[in-house]
Amino acid sequence: MSARVLAIIALGSNVGDSQAILARVIERLAALSTLPLLQSSFWQTTPVDCPPGSPPFVNAVIGLAPQREETPESLLEKLLLLEKEFGRKTRKVVNEPRRLDLDLIAFGEETRVSKQLILPHPRAHTRRFVLQPLSEIAPNLILPGQRLSVASLLAALKTDEKLVRLNP
Repeated sequence: MSARVLAIIALGSNVGDSQAILARVIERLAALSTLPLLQSSFWQTTPVDCPPGSPPFVNAVIGLAPQREETPESLLEKLLLLEKEFGRKTRKVVNEPRRLDLDLIAFGEETRVSKQLILPHPRAHTRRFVLQPLSEIAPNLILPGQRLSVASLLAALKTDEKLVRLNP
């Protein structure tokens, strides 16, 4: 898959049967892709910037080839609808526990800064729970605005996050 047509989506869940939730969501995301998905392993991760006592997350990253007419904004709309469908409630507390969190990390080389969407995701390059699974599917990818590859960003990352691979 070419970087020009690759949309990167980070998935997370820390309420309910998180692995089953992510597996079902990935099946739904596959329908949005013109090519087979690139899919990372599932990773159990420590909560980052979450309220005290938040349970661990299950995280993964997928890469999809969007339909020709798809835009970052139209894909984001679909991701938000999926979150609601899978039980995400309107947030009352920042980064509170949730059944499903879908973040559009990158959409090819597109950049955006709006109230609804910032591309690439402004914190993706500083989060092991994004970079570790992303390095499985696209280690040589250079996110827009970065000079280093995903693998290099991961190698240089200094963080207390703990990750455990849950499946191969």
